[in-house]
Amino acid sequence: MNHTMLRSTLLCFLLVATSGLTVLGQNSIGQNVENYRPITTAVPVLLVAPDARAAAMGDAGVATSPDANSPYWNPAKLGFLESDFEASLSYTPWLKEIVNDMYLAYLSGHKRLTPNSSIAVSLMYFDLGEIVFSQTGTDQQPFNPKEYAVSVSYGQKLSENLSLGVGARYIRSNLAGNTNVVNPSGNYESQPGNSAAVDLGIYYTRDLSIGSKNVNLALGGNISNLGAKISYSTAGRKDFLPTNLRLGTALTMEMDPYNKITLAIDGNKLLVPYSAPEDASSNDQTNVFAGIFKSFNDAPGGASEEFKEITLSTGLEYWYDNTFAARAGYFFENELKGGRKYLSMGLGIRYQQFGLDAAYLIPNEQNNPLSKTLRFSLHFKFDGQ
Repeated sequence: MNHTMLRSTLLCFLLVATSGLTVLGQNSIGQNVENYRPITTAVPVLLVAPDARAAAMGDAGVATSPDANSPYWNPAKLGFLESDFEASLSYTPWLKEIVNDMYLAYLSGHKRLTPNSSIAVSLMYFDLGEIVFSQTGTDQQPFNPKEYAVSVSYGQKLSENLSLGVGARYIRSNLAGNTNVVNPSGNYESQPGNSAAVDLGIYYTRDLSIGSKNVNLALGGNISNLGAKISYSTAGRKDFLPTNLRLGTALTMEMDPYNKITLAIDGNKLLVPYSAPEDASSNDQTNVFAGIFKSFNDAPGGASEEFKEITLSTGLEYWYDNTFAARAGYFFENELKGGRKYLSMGLGIRYQQFGLDAAYLIPNEQNNPLSKTLRFSLHFKFDGQ
């Protein structure tokens, strides 16, 4: 397999993990590829919800209440964390209906610096399992592709209601290792891809009174994975990271001293230009910032198609006595841009300094590779007292 085919195959395989494609030549609901125009990027696993709480709420998380996984969703929420130290470990067996050795793990922890600020460190690790490559008809040694991202985030409260956050991330994507590749256009060497990116977040929260009920309104915004393109070979071609704009709101109502419910809604837009399959190199010379502006007006179908690039996440979360939680959500992506549509549900429990969350994903269509996806998150919280 030449290098271009090798990398394309692996990237398509990762795209399956995030967009839910199930059959060659068609998407998961049977559309022909001519009517299927997703936006593709390198390292798409950076867009997969790593924690069970948000996953159970349809991948909504930019404006929900802060916790140890806030650095992924919105670093600005770190400014409102009240615990002195909190950590979370999440684990997801990925595409387990297809393979049994692929998984996503996420570790995140924060330390409160002042009453108005916190710093956090997180690690996302994606193991694709064992793959045997072939070139010129000869099988090579088995290889284990891996990707990981290490992040440092900081959130600062600016007032009683407003906070800002920033994150810095190092990304390494090793899909094929260092391999000499021979093809008609020349000899190249595949290599692990490396890049760096930043996140920028804003979070606003305000307590309101509606009748006799206490209500909290939260608004959040986050631009994530804003960074340099990544290259997988000495040939020099570079691909965009999945730079993403996420905006959302969360409304929490206290029904009584023991019961409260949260409704959360997020909208996402990839800040990456569209590239047609027959012109895969069209964006190779476009720089990151030009690509962001181009992403708002380059859809072949015009403004109506631009709106179809927005995915929606909606979620409900119920808490009893801040101890037991039940969650449900729905994720929607237009068929033209990927076709992911799935229900999600989950449960959570908190006891003293410990907690456990679980989430289960239910795609709308049968035989979807995301079927029966489970996520688990462990929490450890210490208030310094």
